[in-house]
Amino acid sequence: MTIQSSPGSSSYLPGSSGYLDMFPERRMSYFSNSYVIGLTVAAGIGGLLFGYDTGVISGALLYIKDEFEEVNQSSFLQETIVSMALVGAIIGAAAGGWINDAYGRKKATLLADIVFAAGSVVMAAAPDPYVLILGRLFVGLGVGIASVTAPVYIAEASPSEVRGGLVSTNVLMITGGQFLSYLVNLAFTEVPGTWRWMLGVSGVPAVVQFCIMLCLPESPRWLFMKNNKAKAIAILSKIYDIARLEDEIEHLSIAEDEERQKRNDVKISDVFKSKELRLAFLAGAGLQAFQQFTGINTVMYYSPTIVQMAGFSSNQLALLLSLIIAALNAAGTVLGIYFIDHFGRKKLALSSLTGVIASLVILAGAFFGKSSGSSNELLGWIAVLGLALYIAFFSPGMGPVPWTVNSEIYPEQYRGICGGMSATVNWVSNLIVAQTFLSVAEAVGTGWTFVILAGIAVLAFVFVIMFVPETMGLTFVEVEQIWKERAWGSSYNTESLLERGNDS
Repeated sequence: MTIQSSPGSSSYLPGSSGYLDMFPERRMSYFSNSYVIGLTVAAGIGGLLFGYDTGVISGALLYIKDEFEEVNQSSFLQETIVSMALVGAIIGAAAGGWINDAYGRKKATLLADIVFAAGSVVMAAAPDPYVLILGRLFVGLGVGIASVTAPVYIAEASPSEVRGGLVSTNVLMITGGQFLSYLVNLAFTEVPGTWRWMLGVSGVPAVVQFCIMLCLPESPRWLFMKNNKAKAIAILSKIYDIARLEDEIEHLSIAEDEERQKRNDVKISDVFKSKELRLAFLAGAGLQAFQQFTGINTVMYYSPTIVQMAGFSSNQLALLLSLIIAALNAAGTVLGIYFIDHFGRKKLALSSLTGVIASLVILAGAFFGKSSGSSNELLGWIAVLGLALYIAFFSPGMGPVPWTVNSEIYPEQYRGICGGMSATVNWVSNLIVAQTFLSVAEAVGTGWTFVILAGIAVLAFVFVIMFVPETMGLTFVEVEQIWKERAWGSSYNTESLLERGNDS
């Protein structure tokens, strides 16, 4: 099959955006292939684990403080219970990139499920806060591995024209997990052993995913690059019709040929030695860091506590209002699934950050009013409105965009390791925010804490404008071309790549 090309362009590579414009009948929609949807939902259970753990601890913490007096008396111990899962996630994400590249996406997912389920049992049976913290560490390890694996597995099984929406489905599972965690929290508020049930139930999705993944295939791209082409083609044949299948196989062959020109041994140091990899990692890791430093998991971990700070003292009312916030988060992510493949990753991130800045300012104003000694009940409702607006703006944009972009901006050879490094940045940032939020709020006041977060959101806006390219609808080869042009100038072209394709 001959590849049509124009000098300095990859617009007509098989499967490319230009190619699909020429053959629109080969373009797929989000729901056009039930097999791909099945793979996406199954892998997305990893996101459900991520989201459930993020949300459940916020409600459970209210009851853990009631049972353990030493936790009630120590903000540091409260923060440690929350953030020890993040320490585990940092380790899990860092190791998860290597596990993905060495053993595949499927085995990495199975390992994450085993570790997460074990951690949930330890948490539920914890006799004291310190065993609980150990259980949180195990759960974090599982979440960290899953956070790297699920977006990559989904992206590598997705047609380029719907890749953003499908990867964003994993983020929907995260937000759905958070919403589910608040429902579970409310369900167990009157049950003896409240927080033990809240934390123990988290092992159920891990067991379900483990059983499902045993019946599902490995990532076809990973198999192809590991020279297991027969299995890869068998899986791809369930995703594409015969005409598009030939195009995708040729596309993969070209990518494989380019990878062979590079060294076989992949090292972390390569990411910083290669200019195009450096630029890609800067964009990916920067998005992950700003996702956390703009405060999202502060809102999710501590939303019941923030609601109580706003003047609503009842545990159950705080959980109910937090449930509404979690529902907004899930609903916003559904919008993001549509927007991300219609308006683009960059525009979505910028519009999201604009709303985040405005809502953080509203939150800051409400808490400044409370700190001035005002007993006006309206200020409490303004704080809750600020939280709701924050979620409404964050969830369609800065929720899915960092994970989607990171699943598609790295070369195949480095996708696992770079994805793992970037996810590690996310979890480290998450840890810093979770471990310091209550302490900073006590030191400078909650109002000033939200002002700081708003300032960081402004920096994030500038960062996206300067360093994040638009990748909507592009194939992995076309995305690589962006970094090469940014690294070496617009004169760089893929003529040699196209010639190799013509030779084949």
